[in-house]
Amino acid sequence: MIEISVVDEKPQMVAGMRRRGHYKEIAKMLPALFEYVMGRGARIAGPPLYLWHETSVEDAQRADEAGNADIEVCVPIAEKIPENDDIKCYELFGGRMAKIVHKGPYEACGPAYERLFAWLLENDLKLTGPIREAYLNDPREVAPEEILTTIYAPIG
Repeated sequence: MIEISVVDEKPQMVAGMRRRGHYKEIAKMLPALFEYVMGRGARIAGPPLYLWHETSVEDAQRADEAGNADIEVCVPIAEKIPENDDIKCYELFGGRMAKIVHKGPYEACGPAYERLFAWLLENDLKLTGPIREAYLNDPREVAPEEILTTIYAPIG
């Protein structure tokens, strides 16, 4: 059984990039965002994040197939850096969140999401904002079965 806990996350300053497209673009967006952030001398303050703006698995699948998924990647930073047309700095909301950890390839996290949504339903909880994924290790440095992703769902 995949364990779910409730945590209180603090707001955090992030540099973020957001666009519409296919989810596979996350793999290109994160390195581009890191390159920009590191090029500005920013101090990284946490693992990279992906914000999931669709409101259901079905909506996400439809958006991805149509190529108009709302994709946002962020890097927590210690302090604001200069922005450009593609990259903005802002405070990412905190608050009460359901937390679940997925171990394995990114594309195999479906059961973790299914368990999370079932748990929300069982506990009569609603999403209060975009779900976020925190990538705890680098897939270029660990085997696919060792990749760790923490999924946070803001709840109310």
